[in-house]
Amino acid sequence: MRRAFIMVQDVVMVLVAVALSLVLSRSNLSFDALSKEGLATWAGIVVISHLLFRYSGLYTTVWRFASTPDFFNILKSCAILTFTLYMASLLLRFYRPVAGLNERQFIVFFLVSFTIISAPRLFYRFLRDGASWGILGRKSDDTEPKRALFVGRLGEADLIIRFTRTAQPADYSIAGIMATERGAPLGTRIQGVPVVATMPRLIDVLEDYATGTKSLDLLIFGSGAEHEIEDYSELVRIARHGDINVVQFSGLSELEQHGKLVLDTVEMETILRRPAVASDIQRIGAFVSGKRVLVTGGAGSIGQTLVKRSLELGAEAVLVADNSEFGIFQLSQYVDEKDHDRLKVRIVDVSDRRQIMRVVTEFRPDIIFHAAALKHVPLLEENWDSAIQTNIFGTLVCAEVAAKCGVAQFVLISSDKAVDPSSVLGMTKRAAEQIISALHGEPGGRLPATKFIAVRFGNVFGSNGSVATIFQAQIEAGGPVTITDRRMTRYFMTVAEAVDLVIMSAADAASRQSGDDYAVYMLDMGKPVPILEVAETMIRLSGKSPYKDIAIRFTGIRPGEKLHETLHGEDEELVELGISKVFGLSTDVVEWSDVQVALSALQQSAKNQDKAAALAALAGLDRAKKARASARQDAIPKTAGQAS
Repeated sequence: MRRAFIMVQDVVMVLVAVALSLVLSRSNLSFDALSKEGLATWAGIVVISHLLFRYSGLYTTVWRFASTPDFFNILKSCAILTFTLYMASLLLRFYRPVAGLNERQFIVFFLVSFTIISAPRLFYRFLRDGASWGILGRKSDDTEPKRALFVGRLGEADLIIRFTRTAQPADYSIAGIMATERGAPLGTRIQGVPVVATMPRLIDVLEDYATGTKSLDLLIFGSGAEHEIEDYSELVRIARHGDINVVQFSGLSELEQHGKLVLDTVEMETILRRPAVASDIQRIGAFVSGKRVLVTGGAGSIGQTLVKRSLELGAEAVLVADNSEFGIFQLSQYVDEKDHDRLKVRIVDVSDRRQIMRVVTEFRPDIIFHAAALKHVPLLEENWDSAIQTNIFGTLVCAEVAAKCGVAQFVLISSDKAVDPSSVLGMTKRAAEQIISALHGEPGGRLPATKFIAVRFGNVFGSNGSVATIFQAQIEAGGPVTITDRRMTRYFMTVAEAVDLVIMSAADAASRQSGDDYAVYMLDMGKPVPILEVAETMIRLSGKSPYKDIAIRFTGIRPGEKLHETLHGEDEELVELGISKVFGLSTDVVEWSDVQVALSALQQSAKNQDKAAALAALAGLDRAKKARASARQDAIPKTAGQAS
């Protein structure tokens, strides 16, 4: 009905334009407009204009979102209609002279037709935009929209202002624009909203708003602003200190009949502004697309992101194997509804060979990402047997089942704590790496169908149980924030970066032939970050002062913890792979026979609840590795100079 009404309206407007063009140009036609010839002329104009407007797409445009190209389409259609009618008049005059008709009437017709056809659409857009009510001083309800300041590029500002006005009821009202482009015109307006600041005076202007001289409820950063603005962290701190909520624009969505902004809470991982690692989407997409992916520990922080990323990259199906019922439920809320058909879940224990065999046999995965692990350092010092069962024997079970079922690739998610381990966690992750390395390098191709690799990296910022989540909870509770030692440092990487680089490592491993491949990959995480600096930054960004509003208490290093972690050992050589932030590690590998001996002793120690014997068995793996390295060095012929 709406489209039919618009069609009738356009036809009427064309007829009105014809009449006005004749009146305005003072034409005296030689025939009566209501005669048979006149009525036939009107009917012809109606048919021609309707067919032309329909063909030009005037009735497929959503006019509440109309923009310059849509009005240019009206201009073009009116020009074509004018030309068509002019050519028809020339043809008519060839057969029958018509007085009072010349080019002047058609010029006037073109101008009038464009004006009166576009005017209703422009007025409709004006009403739907919400700007009309602000200008006329009217409100659709009693709810006062939140006053917001936008920080970003002018192009995004234009888009955001338009969509904030489209929303009914209006959630936000953009009060000013802080432009990030250098040389942006200060004091000018975009859709009536002033540009109140440009770089480098963003901080000064925001402080005026935050100190109460101008009321403000919200600070909206444009997409990618954290990489464009040097003082990004300081702007967030000032806003939060002034009780101004901080969000970041990440896109648009259409809900019912209204445009909506998608605004994300500014995450701590963004605030620290660790340089983002650019992902090779084409390569990791080609690797995952069409594959069947199994993620053990898929309900954890890294596991969840691996699941979601695999679905985004076009995996045929993704199966989550985890022993946490609640974690799997949370994952189902985390994954987009459109991907639920490709998502399978199983509640299993990774160390239960029967369960894992059934899952792998039924699902038939092409890739297994083994992220299942226990990871809390102090807890595992007490619960060492659980750490051994999950981190070591869980890895062994999953790897052997993968080999037996012919899974193409098995990827272990490892940890920097596996390097020179000082904790039960580190020793179990080290043993898991050695199992994978031994299976990877097994001579003679005992397990030829499966390619085994481990990917080693440090802390994932914002993951469950990480220092960021602990600090955030302590800050919200009013403190104190607890740190074991003021000298402690850690490597940090966002979960999104880590997952993409894990997939990239797997893609690289899949393309390498034996002899040119690596059992262990390492992610370059930049420089280690002082934990004290993380705590102080998070306190300031919450709008409070460290040591004054929120106390920081040092508790002392806990059992198994180290002051500083390292990503590779002295006996491991970093190899450039031509991939940003990913290295191969060239290292000596423990023989599979030595691994079997150590695992047998470890199993017996765990059964006897003998922690000392269990740790000795794990240390035996390192001794076997060092003996192998020493034997290899002795086998290298010495030069004459060295012999002397």
